[in-house]
Amino acid sequence: MGEMDDFNRGVIEEFRANHGKVGGGFDGAPIVLLTTTGAKSGQKRLNPLVALVEGDTLYVFASKAGAPTNPDWYHNLLATPEVGVEFGDEQFSAVAVPVTGPERDRIYAAQVARMPGFADYEKATDRVIPVVELRRT
Repeated sequence: MGEMDDFNRGVIEEFRANHGKVGGGFDGAPIVLLTTTGAKSGQKRLNPLVALVEGDTLYVFASKAGAPTNPDWYHNLLATPEVGVEFGDEQFSAVAVPVTGPERDRIYAAQVARMPGFADYEKATDRVIPVVELRRT
């Protein structure tokens, strides 16, 4: 377990103890806990992610803080798009659907407007940061 695992574990514990609210750098941000299935291992993987909420729709961003490669959870959901979502006090199943083209750009820009750090992630990498819609099933 690395530093990121310890950090994520702390966020997950805080989320579950506080009805989906997390402080620190995430204070006020909508957080989802996303459960994916490991593409190679088949193991369940849990990641806390900053979301964008538009009406009843949740979006997440494979930013990996501007790293050159997509995060593992994104690779996993491409292989198995059926995911578990925890948001606030809710838990539900969803299908993860990548959003592309102008709609992806609109959603990412909306996230940058709410959380300017996402502009820094975009500047830090040459890849197009994937946007994923979590559709309830």
